[in-house]
Amino acid sequence: MKKVGVIFGGKSVEHEVSVITGLQVIENMDKSKYNPIAIYITKEGKWLTGDSLKKYDTFKNKSFNDAKEIIFIPYDKDSKMYSHPEKKGLFAKKVFDEIDIFFPSVHGTNGEDGTLQGLLELINIPYTGCDVTSAAVGMDKIIMKDVYKAHKLKVVDYTWFYRSAWLVDKENIIKEIESKLSYPVIVKPSNLGSSVGINKASDKDELINAIEIAIRYDRKILIEKAVANPREINCGVMGYDDKLKVSLCEEPLGWKDLLTYEDKYINGSKGTNGSKNSDSKRKIPADISEEDTKTIEAMAKDAFRLIDAKGVARIDFLMDDTGEIYVNEINTAPGSWAFYLWEPAGVSFKELISEMIDIAITVHQEKQQNMYSYDVDLFSRREKINKTNK
Repeated sequence: MKKVGVIFGGKSVEHEVSVITGLQVIENMDKSKYNPIAIYITKEGKWLTGDSLKKYDTFKNKSFNDAKEIIFIPYDKDSKMYSHPEKKGLFAKKVFDEIDIFFPSVHGTNGEDGTLQGLLELINIPYTGCDVTSAAVGMDKIIMKDVYKAHKLKVVDYTWFYRSAWLVDKENIIKEIESKLSYPVIVKPSNLGSSVGINKASDKDELINAIEIAIRYDRKILIEKAVANPREINCGVMGYDDKLKVSLCEEPLGWKDLLTYEDKYINGSKGTNGSKNSDSKRKIPADISEEDTKTIEAMAKDAFRLIDAKGVARIDFLMDDTGEIYVNEINTAPGSWAFYLWEPAGVSFKELISEMIDIAITVHQEKQQNMYSYDVDLFSRREKINKTNK
C-alpha cells in the first residue's frame, strides 16, 4: 500500500480553502490502495503531521496539540521526514519511514505557484499536479495570458504594471490604462486566486480604489477589459503531454460580475464528503451548443498543453453576448480538483484521485530517463590550461 503525503494549508490567503481541499482528498482516497498521511502547513509556515489533522474539527477548534512538527531532508535517499528541526542528525527521530508519493493541495502563493513543487523536485519523489514551470506560469495571470496570446488563444484585452511604479507615479499609470482599455475593467493581483483582491472598476475613482486593494496582495497588477454580459463556462482537463481528456462543461449560475471568496467556498461550497451545498448553483453540462462545446474543449486542451500542465486542471472561459469565447484562466489546483465536473461523466472523486496518482508516477518515471550528470574532468583540464598560460 502506497503512502501518500497530502500537503495542505500554507502561508497564503487561501489557507482555509486549501485545508478543505486536503481533507476532501484524504476522505475520498481509495484506502484499499493508499494510506493518506496528512501534512499540514500552518499559516506561520510550520509543517505538522498526525492523524488528528485528517479531521475537520481539528481545524475548527484549532486543536493541534498532538500534531508533530516535521522537516524534510532534501536529497535524503529514503526521503525521510523527521520530527522537530532541533533533533535532526544522528539521533533524529523518524516520524514515518518514507513517502511514496505527494499530493499537493496547497492553493495560492507558496504552494500553487511552483515553490512547493520545487521542494518536491529536490526530494525526487513523485507528486501530483503541475511541475515547477507549469505551476508558476499557471499561477501568474500575466505570464499565462502572454503565453496564450502568443499562441493565438483568444484572451480579453489587458495591460499590467508593477506596484513599485504605481507608488511612484499613479497618474501616468492611470493614463496608460485608460489609453489602452475602456471602462469597465477588472483589476486583479497577478498571483492570486479565489477572487481575493479582485474588483471591477467603472470609472477612474473606482479604478484607483481597486488598484489600492490589489497591491496589498501582489507586486504585479493585471487590468483586463470587462466582458459585456459575460457567461462563465468551465471545463476540466486531465492527463499530461498529448494524452489529455476533458470533463463536461459547467456554467455557474446566478453570478453577475464577480464571485466573492465567500460565494465560491461558503455559499456554494462542497462538504468534506464531496456533497454539494444546496446553495451551490451550476448547470452541468452547460447549456451551450455542440459547436461551442467542441470549441471550448479544444481550447481547454490547448490551454493545458501550452503551459505543460499535468494531472488535473480547470480552465475557465468567458463568453460575451456575441458568442465570442475567451480563455479567462487556468486553475492548476482548483478547489476539490473540480471533481464535480468529472462525476457526471462517470468518474468518481475516488477514481479521479487514483488517476492523478497514476499520472504522477508515470511522469516521474519518464523524468528519470533524463540525464542529470555529464562526466567531464573540468577541474583537471582547467589546471592544465592555467599551467600552460603561465
